[in-house]
Amino acid sequence: MRRLPLSLLAASLMLAIGTASAATQTTIPAAAVKTAEQLRDKAMGDNTAFDIVQSVTTEVGARLAGSPADERGREWAIAKFKALGFDKVYTEQVSYPLWQRRSEHAEIVGPFPQSLDLIALGYSAGTPKGGLTAEVVKFDSLEALKHADPASVKGKIVYVGTRMERHRDGHDYGIGSGIRVGGPVLASQMGAAGFLLRSAGTDANSRTPHTGVTGFKDPKEAIPAAALSNPDADQLERVLAYGKPVSIKLDLDCGITGMYTGANVIGEITGRKHPDQVVAIGGHLDSWDPGTGAIDDGAGVAIAMAAAKLIGELPQRPDRTIRVIAFANEEMGLWGGRAYAEKHAKDVGKFQLGTESDFGARKVWRMSASVKPEARGAIDQIAQVLAPVGVAYDAKMPGGGGSDLSQMHGKGMAALSLTQDGTDYFDYHHTANDTLDKIDPKELAQNVAVYAAFSYMAAQANGDFGSAPGAFAKDGAGE
Repeated sequence: MRRLPLSLLAASLMLAIGTASAATQTTIPAAAVKTAEQLRDKAMGDNTAFDIVQSVTTEVGARLAGSPADERGREWAIAKFKALGFDKVYTEQVSYPLWQRRSEHAEIVGPFPQSLDLIALGYSAGTPKGGLTAEVVKFDSLEALKHADPASVKGKIVYVGTRMERHRDGHDYGIGSGIRVGGPVLASQMGAAGFLLRSAGTDANSRTPHTGVTGFKDPKEAIPAAALSNPDADQLERVLAYGKPVSIKLDLDCGITGMYTGANVIGEITGRKHPDQVVAIGGHLDSWDPGTGAIDDGAGVAIAMAAAKLIGELPQRPDRTIRVIAFANEEMGLWGGRAYAEKHAKDVGKFQLGTESDFGARKVWRMSASVKPEARGAIDQIAQVLAPVGVAYDAKMPGGGGSDLSQMHGKGMAALSLTQDGTDYFDYHHTANDTLDKIDPKELAQNVAVYAAFSYMAAQANGDFGSAPGAFAKDGAGE
């Protein structure tokens, strides 16, 4: 056999290696990119998502998990998926503790008697019949409570007064929600009689308190816990500043009354070539009870439904299945997301890419991704299609998949994060002001454009994005 010169052999080997490497890269065909651009542009003028969120907030209203409206919401979602032309519509059961709110009241009884506006928190215990009266002890932060002498807390009502500030990415919510979730548990462990916090919200001038879940896992360990509106928290702090003992009477009628079985509601646009491979998008169907759950998270469900509907209206079905999941009971502990991840973990390799919308209805301004290195080029292609509608790609940030789908990401699903402008989101979040008027139809349509374009491109990609068991443990997926 004739031997090749060394230089020619080296060149041949480099070409072979380069060809093999190129073959492993995930790419999106030019035709798919063009179709995604058309979907994006069509979505920008489409009103389907607004019609959907108007429908759920009007016909069902608030959808507290386990309430009669919870079942009405599921029936609404099933009917809506079918009306929008989804190929397959089904449910998957989700069981969780049934917590019910009946009434709440609070007042300062001394030294300056007056009422307070507040709302009970999820998994809070009720007070004894006739209410609970105790002295208040104030802490400026959760960290300060952690280092307090338990003797200074025992038998008292703990109040933590940390104030959230507005940010585009809403990062102060990590502080506010941390106090709301962890504070009551810590106070209970220290022997407190009850717990109050300044609402985890940014509406400084509204006497509308923000509800949300606590971290109680065992009802036997729960104590009465509630959130004060920001002005009422200010008033309490002014009273405390006099340096006299301050007593509050709490009267909360709420608590866990058993177990409840709900369901995730799922609709699919079936893939033409690879029906068992899915692009997963969605939102959570439940909401808190004071408002109508428009921005949290009727908007997310509507965005995903509308995006998939647009893809379903194309002349032919996408190569892979577009799966929209309307998750059950996200608000009180990601119950739907965790049940979904447990059920589908064995098939995580079939999940092409996924993310959930659960941060309101303002414009998406940032995209990040957790994918295999060989799929970064495809993410760049998606970013180029989304850039004209105002989405910047941050290649250094991981993608978490959103609240419920973070659980599938934790199992190894490749994921995006599509961050909406949350500057004023926490003005309304978990309050009576979470209503349809907070949604701008044009901004909502931009979200649909983003979800439709990325979902279609992921479905048409040549290659995958790296989903595999434990694939993204390095970025804390699912935490």
